Amino acid sequence: MALKITVIGTGYLGATHAAAMAELGFDVLGLDVVPEKIEMLQRGQVPMYEPGLEELLRKHVAGIGGSSGRLRFTTDFAEVAAFGDVHFLCVNTPQKHGEYACDMSYVDSALASLAPHLTGPALVVGKSTVPVGSADRLAAYLAAHAPAGDDAELAWNPEFLREGFAVRDTLHPDRLVVGVRSERAEKLLREVYATPIEEGSPFVVTDFPTAELVKTSANSFLATKISFINAMAEVCEAADGDVAKLAEAIGYDDRIGKKFLRAGIGFGGGCLPKDIRAFMARAGELGADQALTFLREIDSINMRQRGQMVELTRQALGGGPFLGKRIAVLGATFKPDSDDVRDSPALNVAGQVHLQGAQVTVYDPKGMENARRLFPTLGYADSALEAVRGADAVLHLTEWREFRELDPEALGEATAARVILDGRNALDPVAWRKAGWTYRAMGRPTA
Repeated sequence: MALKITVIGTGYLGATHAAAMAELGFDVLGLDVVPEKIEMLQRGQVPMYEPGLEELLRKHVAGIGGSSGRLRFTTDFAEVAAFGDVHFLCVNTPQKHGEYACDMSYVDSALASLAPHLTGPALVVGKSTVPVGSADRLAAYLAAHAPAGDDAELAWNPEFLREGFAVRDTLHPDRLVVGVRSERAEKLLREVYATPIEEGSPFVVTDFPTAELVKTSANSFLATKISFINAMAEVCEAADGDVAKLAEAIGYDDRIGKKFLRAGIGFGGGCLPKDIRAFMARAGELGADQALTFLREIDSINMRQRGQMVELTRQALGGGPFLGKRIAVLGATFKPDSDDVRDSPALNVAGQVHLQGAQVTVYDPKGMENARRLFPTLGYADSALEAVRGADAVLHLTEWREFRELDPEALGEATAARVILDGRNALDPVAWRKAGWTYRAMGRPTA
């Protein structure tokens, strides 16, 4: 008999996972405690922008003409428990207000709501990013509160989704990691992921703590690599070097690699910053805080980039105050191919420049609505051309393809001055200078 799958929490991770499980051929029931979200998903709509997700959803949601009908949604935990053999926990684990630690209340609440309804054999699989040690605690809670007792098992299967590539990362993962305590749990997860395993995705079987540590370790490594090249950009600024050429040269070393070596205004979003902070907090609780003190500096370098971009802009405008200046900002999301503005370096820089007296106009291909909600006092335009009209300087802060393909000549005709600050080192300096622009990028004072 084919496995039936439930997904608890239908935010970014859960909605993607539910649609992907239906694509892999399973009957899936998604649950959320927010009725409006469920109603939206039942119409085949997603509450966020993620390339390919809405199309995948519409392909499988029951009640939509031509769909497979394999995917349904509910707000009822009893229905979920009765339906599923494998229950994926995909709820949010934000940073606690006023501290570094992770807020586990959503995970705890989801498990507390599900456990009393598990009367027969079931596997609950955590996918949320949690502090190491959480799975042990949750497994004990599950065994104590599920009527099925030890037949209600827990496993941990961290997610490695990249915003903008989430559908591909779920259907064709570069690795699958499962923390399990029984052969039965491993067998069930091998069955769930049979298709990607057959395609060659590595399947790593480990214990709970290691599975929990994999995600935070991976994010910490990426954050370290990004902040490393940004630290080199600071040195290049002081020494008249070119960080882009430096990155190219060290990237040829296959021990280092080229990826994540583009200097700029740093990382943001809902994962990397809060994950490395929660990792530091948890290490402190375990008495291993000295092992992760370097992450404090990684975080500090990252946050410093935003202020440096503001100063670079000030210098480009002659070094005086921003009062009376018109600044265009291209980009609001923390990365391209997303509408996510959580902890966005681009919006942070726009906000700082605005607070210091400039008139700031922002344009982003997908993040406008979310940006307006977060920063209502900034100006917003419907296109890049409209945003730069009359601008004394243009700031390129999110590396959308649309911005790389802009015509510098056409854009220059709309501005008050042809000054561009490339906060992502993603534009072609030669093309912009050829069109008469003063081009300046972080870590490239003479390039």
